[in-house]
Amino acid sequence: MLIDFNKAKEVTMPGMNHGTGMMTAKMYMDEKGKIIPTRIHAGGSIGMHRQDSGDDINYILSGEGKAICDGKEEILKPGVCHICPKGSEHSIINTGKEDLVMLTIVVHR
Repeated sequence: MLIDFNKAKEVTMPGMNHGTGMMTAKMYMDEKGKIIPTRIHAGGSIGMHRQDSGDDINYILSGEGKAICDGKEEILKPGVCHICPKGSEHSIINTGKEDLVMLTIVVHR
């Protein structure tokens, strides 16, 4: 299967999960999960939320940020992968001056 994100519609979301600022994403979704190229713009965040549908895997491509998962803070930078297991709570915050760019994969289970 080939997924061409060059042809996918880009959506801009303010304050995702009661976070701050703006986030831009393209999404592929089926019954097994989601694949989401994501940009959290400078000053933005995804608010704290419970990961109910499955494991949330976030591979950082560029930018700087932090994740808070079940109370533990993790520093995000290119080449790092933040994983929030199903049933955990997490937030992702852009702490840099540029977009925090990541590839998010949610595996439903």
